[in-house]
Amino acid sequence: MEAVALYTFRATEGDELSFNKGDVLKITNMEDDPNWYTAELHNRKGFVPKNYINLRPHAWFAGRISRSVAESRLRQRECGAFLVRESESAPGEFSMSVSYGDHVQHFKVLQDRGGQYYVWDELFPSLNELVEFYHCNSIARERTVLLRDPEQSEGICRPHHGHALFDFTPQHPTQLHFLRGDVIELLDTSDPLRWRGRCHGHVGFFPPEYVQPIYHCQ
Repeated sequence: MEAVALYTFRATEGDELSFNKGDVLKITNMEDDPNWYTAELHNRKGFVPKNYINLRPHAWFAGRISRSVAESRLRQRECGAFLVRESESAPGEFSMSVSYGDHVQHFKVLQDRGGQYYVWDELFPSLNELVEFYHCNSIARERTVLLRDPEQSEGICRPHHGHALFDFTPQHPTQLHFLRGDVIELLDTSDPLRWRGRCHGHVGFFPPEYVQPIYHCQ
């Protein structure tokens, strides 16, 4: 994910990252600290204060979810539906999960010494540009698979309900409690890091990876 610097920041600790107003940062981790993100700029990495930057979120960025959860989200979706997730085995790195229609294929997004991203031979300075390239060029070698944005692949269809995959116990009053197997009414799924829903008369937020959306697209 990318972010634009709203203000200039000068690092005061060795693990912080300095930047100037207007710089475009690569955000590599948003979940370990509520006030600081891990970012990259000009091949330098470090912590940045989240109130100094403005995120450019994408519906395809799923954050830190597992391979199996990615498969459950993309299963039975049309060919080209995809998401980008943080790598389970290598913090700060990314994987891309893509529906081939009959199964879900996973790609490791690699970086060269210069910080450029790649899946095959083509190099890109950001994840955004890599994703954009594979909208028009097949990410698969053995067949043609073009990435399709969530809105494009779902058409006008949005999931209104979902099945709980696991029990979820709230850690905060604004979160929603539910048990595995519950059917949750999905009220807002626009944020890739937390969804809002209703279950047993209660409304609250919850992690998207705990729920399998139910699509009724024609």
